[in-house]
Amino acid sequence: MLNTITYDGPTGTPLLIAHGLFGSARNWGVIAKRLSETRTVVTVDMRNHGSSAWRDSHSYGDMADDLAQIVTGPTDILGHSMGGKAAMVLALQNPSLVNRMIVADIAPVSYSHAQSGPIAAMRKVDLARVTSRSDAKEQLGTLEPGVADFLLQSLDMKEKRWRLNLDVLAAEMDKIIGFPQIAGTFTGPTLFLSGGTSDYVQPDARPMIKNLFPAAKFAKIPGAGHWLHAEKPREFEAAVSAFLA
Repeated sequence: MLNTITYDGPTGTPLLIAHGLFGSARNWGVIAKRLSETRTVVTVDMRNHGSSAWRDSHSYGDMADDLAQIVTGPTDILGHSMGGKAAMVLALQNPSLVNRMIVADIAPVSYSHAQSGPIAAMRKVDLARVTSRSDAKEQLGTLEPGVADFLLQSLDMKEKRWRLNLDVLAAEMDKIIGFPQIAGTFTGPTLFLSGGTSDYVQPDARPMIKNLFPAAKFAKIPGAGHWLHAEKPREFEAAVSAFLA
């Protein structure tokens, strides 16, 4: 069972939030708390992340099954990046469990950018001699802006360990950047919400998206990249709230 954080809200359809690669339930705390003004919100640590169990596999079928164990009835689902792909597979395999779905800046396609850089950076940190997060950040070396601070949210300073199963994530990276061959459709309301400056959801992916999700609608948040919920949290929250309403 996945580790979860629940933000209690008014009675109604709950919202389940699935984070992206290297993320955690805690990353979504501020947005989840705001969204809980109108509904109960549950954030999860995906397998091999945060406080959830470490497993030997990291396929989207596995992750969708994990999410299905959390859902007790028709639920709204919000998934970002890797979490968005897991949400899509859940909706395709178990459409009765999903009421509405928001897929944040990802498409049901394979990508070529393996996330080997951050894994290599985390592996080279000498955790035994880390005395502060700033020390760990220096050891991470040069990464894209904001990535080091994001990764450090998964560093357990007390236990001197990463809350990420780096070995399995590296071994299963082809599955993570890919998307499984899967039959079926999800006909419920679906929003593909992308960052205006992101290139993750290309126009040529729309025919495949509409084939799997016939009711899909598309929207962009101007000035936001792939991490749209962190870069433009208020705009992201407003778009999600409007869709769910």
